[in-house]
Amino acid sequence: MCIVCVCVHLCVCAYFALTIGGRHCSPNYLLLPPLTIETDLEAANGKKVKALEIFAFALEFFKDHALQELSDQTGTKFDNADVRWVITVPAIWKQPAKQFMRHAAYKAALASPEFPEQLIIALEPEAASIYCRKLRLHQMIELSGKEAGGWRLGAKEYTRRNRQSRTFLVENVIGEIWSELEQGDRYLVVDCGGGTVDLTVHEIKLPEGHLKELYKASGGPYGSIGVDYEFEKLLCKIFGEDFIDQFKIKRPAAWVDLMIAFESRKRAAAPGRINPLNINLPFSFIDYYKKFRGHSVEHALRKSSVNFVKWSSQGMLRMNPDAMNALFKPTVDHIVQHLSDLFQKPEVSGIKFLFLVGGFAESPLLQQAVQSSLSETCRVIIPHDVGLTILKGAVLFGLDPTVIKVRRSPLTYGVGVLNRFVEGKHSAEKLLVKDGTRWCTDVFDKFIAADQSVALGETVKRSYTPAKPSQLVIVINIYCSEGDDVHFITDQGVRKCGTLRLDLTGTESPAPPVRREIQTLMQFGDTEIKAMAIDVATSKCVKAGIDFLNY
Repeated sequence: MCIVCVCVHLCVCAYFALTIGGRHCSPNYLLLPPLTIETDLEAANGKKVKALEIFAFALEFFKDHALQELSDQTGTKFDNADVRWVITVPAIWKQPAKQFMRHAAYKAALASPEFPEQLIIALEPEAASIYCRKLRLHQMIELSGKEAGGWRLGAKEYTRRNRQSRTFLVENVIGEIWSELEQGDRYLVVDCGGGTVDLTVHEIKLPEGHLKELYKASGGPYGSIGVDYEFEKLLCKIFGEDFIDQFKIKRPAAWVDLMIAFESRKRAAAPGRINPLNINLPFSFIDYYKKFRGHSVEHALRKSSVNFVKWSSQGMLRMNPDAMNALFKPTVDHIVQHLSDLFQKPEVSGIKFLFLVGGFAESPLLQQAVQSSLSETCRVIIPHDVGLTILKGAVLFGLDPTVIKVRRSPLTYGVGVLNRFVEGKHSAEKLLVKDGTRWCTDVFDKFIAADQSVALGETVKRSYTPAKPSQLVIVINIYCSEGDDVHFITDQGVRKCGTLRLDLTGTESPAPPVRREIQTLMQFGDTEIKAMAIDVATSKCVKAGIDFLNY
């Protein structure tokens, strides 16, 4: 079977990835509604379309393109059934976002609910970690002893190497970097992408090279799109927010051209740069601004309080290097602060290496900031093909999804149950008397606690009984909390996050027992939470599923 990886942060869905993950670079991300199958995306012109359709359309395009490329390269017709697909997502994405991607993949016909194992959801920093453990010493650069001018040269060298490194060899041996590692040594992977920054801490288990997660995945909306957001704020300050909003609506293609021009200049930003950076303004920007304001772009720049951006006679915005660096500062500061906070955790002590990966990791400004902050704590390393690290690691993960042996649960999960009422322990408002028995309601039956270690394949077992023998469907509400000190589903911070659905159709017995028991097993050690169930009386499998999107 062929392994094909689709990196969400590399496809056209990238701009929406923050919304789907529950985060956004803008301060308004907290106002976003919960993600569901019916979630709409609104275009600049106000038109809305289902997010699921957009993602499915993008995935279908990549599927068709990949299959055609495989067929052309091998001279053999590749069918979708011959491929195992791997979709990478940020590690900080919650279960609804992962389930959303699976639904989109089903809609795009990458896989189907009947054959879910054809699709694997991989976490981006985990994929990077899997690849980094196979690195040879000549495939990486250690950020130490770099002088100011060296950062710019390093960025050019990374770009050159990335262009050359389009293929790689899957090896069955552990890379030479592990010659410096011993059993139990720890390292941190920092995945800096376009939308988010994800961090994961792994411990190496020799001699097989298996990995154990030591601290639950963390991060935030600190990707390179934050720099774009700062640039947009700068444009609003110079030309007016009302104009920028209208320009994006009336001239969307020109706005994309402008952001592409900024992207190329953004990649040239470096700590030691002296020359100004020129950003080409599309003609339609210049023309529309004159119609909108009645005067020229040059006039706006002269009257603006922003004195570090000038007008070039070639039709360009000329920014001095300090101005460009200032656009990076909020995002880079967030990343460095998050890293500093993470290193204060006792679980993260003794880190030997920090691998900086992802497209944003190519930025010399980010490299210098991380190196300056953490050089005394650990060795900071960047793979040569830093932009392809996740892609390559995802392929390796597709070949062996069991390489991560232990993960950490990001949340506490459980259900609400009735327990015997204990006087003095339970509040009187929770008392329920039924058939003469005193019960305590809303008790949180904990499946797994936040930051608890969970081995791959480890299951949580619970038994449920239908309310009546003829009942064909059992629906149980699932609750979650970011903390682990939870006693009731009504506690502060506890929220309903999904439903466990047990479909009993086809498991009936000719002589039904007085008390029917459905034994349910839930797995929390994989990248997705899974459930399976069996009717104890008939030993028949019960169709079980957890829905985090429609509950």
